[in-house]
Amino acid sequence: MKLRTYHSILLLGWLLILTLFPSISLFAATGQEADASDLKLYAQSAVLMDADSGRILYEKEGHKVLPMASTTKIMTCILALEYGNPEDYAETSAYASSMPKVKLYARSGECFKLKDLLYSLMLESHNDSAVVIAEHIAGSTEAFADMMNQKARDIGCFDTFFITPNGLDATLTGPDGQVRAHSTTAADLARIMSYCITDSPKQKEFLEITGTASHSFGSYQKKENGFVPSGRTFSCNNHNAFLTMMEGALSGKTGFTGNAGYCYVGALKRDDRTFVVALLACGWPNNKSYKWSDTKQLMNFGIDHFEYHRLSEVLYDESTLTPIPVQNGQTKRLGELAHVNVTIDRPAASQTASSSSVEEGLLLKKGEQFQVKFQMEKSLTAPVSAGTQVGTIEYFAGKDLYKVESILTCDDIPAISYFWCLHQSFLRYCLH
Repeated sequence: MKLRTYHSILLLGWLLILTLFPSISLFAATGQEADASDLKLYAQSAVLMDADSGRILYEKEGHKVLPMASTTKIMTCILALEYGNPEDYAETSAYASSMPKVKLYARSGECFKLKDLLYSLMLESHNDSAVVIAEHIAGSTEAFADMMNQKARDIGCFDTFFITPNGLDATLTGPDGQVRAHSTTAADLARIMSYCITDSPKQKEFLEITGTASHSFGSYQKKENGFVPSGRTFSCNNHNAFLTMMEGALSGKTGFTGNAGYCYVGALKRDDRTFVVALLACGWPNNKSYKWSDTKQLMNFGIDHFEYHRLSEVLYDESTLTPIPVQNGQTKRLGELAHVNVTIDRPAASQTASSSSVEEGLLLKKGEQFQVKFQMEKSLTAPVSAGTQVGTIEYFAGKDLYKVESILTCDDIPAISYFWCLHQSFLRYCLH
């Protein structure tokens, strides 16, 4: 009786503790960290991406088309770096100077070095600087928008449509009468940031600019003998608070408009893992801090639940491939069955090492592994040409197809012909 009473008191005590401290139940009850269902995000649309592979690790309405405000400026910045000269002087037009706040207050006719405008663009998010950059690179904001949209398509972002270089809310009516808004998806926005920090030939310069705490510069006047300092000076401070929130924070860009709400895209690197978080419609005033809460949640989820796996761990062993029999194929002797050797269309190890210092792979959830699916023809019929695809090796990460390798024939196997039979008969007769 006393033992039963003791157990009842103990049970009531635990229930009281879990009621007063509900956070304990998550770990005490399961003994594991929270999974994706435990994430409580403010953003209407969110994505956590493996920047190196482009694989989406988590999404909440990740393909919903929404306005993206000043996160637009990461595309403006990377295009300016790739197509412009940082030491060039860019002149402010009357249109650029008319942009609304937040702005540098550049005056019509005032000139700036392109590199200084990029700090103004990314640290302070100045709308007039974005237009000066766009007009300098492409001649007009419309032509620059065409460049932005083409770049988006080139890197696989097909749900993105740029109208302005600064992300101000805008719509455009096409020749077909269809009205399109300046917009993207969290998945596309994460992919653009991933390109900027991993694949762009100007990734180093992009990271240097977006990771700088502050930058000071001056403007210039255009004279007959060149450009001379105007006497006006400017100072920019980085408003990406995430840079000091988590170890390994690399880059990021905030954004806000009335239609878009608060938006953010940021990147973090830990060891051999690089994560990108993209958030759209993450609250409206007075919810300015929601984006930081969501970003930290998603980054910590990635850090806690995903680890880097190299494809070499599961690469199919080419030495186990056996020759494929070829029906009606020529051989050295009559009566033999022809076979063709096969190989995997795979770069040599030395070639792979020279092309990249990082071995191919991607982030997998803890406990998850690559799955390999092998398919190859069991027999062929002559003629067979060297380089003919006769099979595939597919590598899956979960349900996602990550990579496909082709199995190719190594040799030509001609079909048996009348003259080949005559020749073989002659050889057999002569040998006997």
